[in-house]
Amino acid sequence: MAVPEKGFKPYFITPKPIKKEYPLFIYLPGMDGTGKLLRTQIAGLENSFDIRCLAIPPTDQSDWGKLTSDLVDLVKAELQLQPRISVYLCGESFGGCLAMKILAEAPHLFNRIILVNPASSFHRLPWLNWSSQILDLVPSAVYTFGAVGFLPFLVSLTRIAAADRQDILKIIRSVPSQTVNWRVSLLRNFSVDMEKLSQIQQQILLIGSASDRLLPSVTEVEFLADVFPNSQVFILPDSGHACLLEKDTDLYEIMKAYDENL
Repeated sequence: MAVPEKGFKPYFITPKPIKKEYPLFIYLPGMDGTGKLLRTQIAGLENSFDIRCLAIPPTDQSDWGKLTSDLVDLVKAELQLQPRISVYLCGESFGGCLAMKILAEAPHLFNRIILVNPASSFHRLPWLNWSSQILDLVPSAVYTFGAVGFLPFLVSLTRIAAADRQDILKIIRSVPSQTVNWRVSLLRNFSVDMEKLSQIQQQILLIGSASDRLLPSVTEVEFLADVFPNSQVFILPDSGHACLLEKDTDLYEIMKAYDENL
């Protein structure tokens, strides 16, 4: 995985050699912000895409506005280097919220959009808002240990290869507790101009997990389907929140079923 020199701003990592002749596929990660948890989907996606995964530095505490503007700059820089036939934007969980923010500001940059269990319902759940504020009082050492207990809410463990579980936990623990608290606060205060989203004409694929123990993802994608005028919904009946980590989930095959260009 090619990783540029790390700085203080978000950057793209390239899981495979650059394929300039392919459509650009941009993945926006969940709360971990590493971009590394797409790895189980790379083998399928690389058949048709030149892949970029957004990585947010672990100490980054930018607000939604700054994250959005940084991402717009990154995408524009990619397109200046190499114009593309089309650009796909895929946001998962926290990244789904960021995807909606960038769509509200610069929808013209993308041809197709995929939202996977977007965390945009977080701020509408009073009990989750209240309980998430407790994180501010949790010491770093306790947070690192408690990540083990949180894992079953994030993923469906029986649907993830045993060899991957420790790696997933390692990635989750790599994010400082202060950064987790900050990103949770962003979700608590998330808002987006629904009027702008309702004017987007690009094809939107909304993927929701019916066995999500963290968020009401099916309800949320159905809500968003009423917002986006050109959207389709795909439900994963047995999947958890981090469905793209599951060995039986194939994002590329799901996309092919809804995209005549693949």
